[in-house]
Formats: sequence, C-alpha cells, structure tokens
Amino acid sequence: MDNCIFCKIIAGEIPSNKVYEDDTVLAFKDIEPKAPIHVLVIPKKHIKSILELHSSDKELIAHMFEVAKKIAVEMGIAETGFRTIINTGDNAGQTVHHIHMHIMGGREFDWPEG
Repeated sequence: MDNCIFCKIIAGEIPSNKVYEDDTVLAFKDIEPKAPIHVLVIPKKHIKSILELHSSDKELIAHMFEVAKKIAVEMGIAETGFRTIINTGDNAGQTVHHIHMHIMGGREFDWPEG
C-alpha cells in the first residue's frame, strides 16, 4: 500500500525503534507512547483491519500473540501485567489502517477504557 506508514516502516523508508523482527512481523516502540512500555506489533503483510482477515491468516495472528508474549517477558512487564489492544475502524481509534497490536505496560491501567 503506497500511502501506508507501516508499510513504509517495514520497507525501511521511515525509521523505527525496532524491538523485534522476523520474516512475518515487525515490532517497534510507539512514537507517542501511552504507557512506559508501548510497542506495536505489525504483520509485514498489509491487512487493513480484523475485518479483512481470512482463515489463511490464522498462523500470522497467532504469531503476533507469540511475539507479544516474548516482548512482554523481555521488557519485564509479563509478571506485573500488560494490555494488548487491536483497534478496528476509526471510531475505535484505529489511526493507521494496517492491522497492528499495541502492547502496553509498566503502569496500572483503569477499566473500562474510554
């Protein structure tokens, strides 16, 4: 996708503070963190949102959660707790239309959110 900022990050056209990368996903620190630890996990395959997922994407989505767990352990938030969020659509706060998971931790969160 030509105008997708996450696709440009994946392509190396825009720098990011990477914390993990493999053949299928990239994880990097959010540039406007909402918690002491705020990392985004994105698939390298452009998928606009959950609404565009297909059954063939099952392994990719499972892998995103495996990576989230690995990052939570490595960043020291697994024991105290962390939040994973996937926003879908404008009203839910999805500002980049490339599916992505937020991993947030390092502080206590309130519920319900917003």
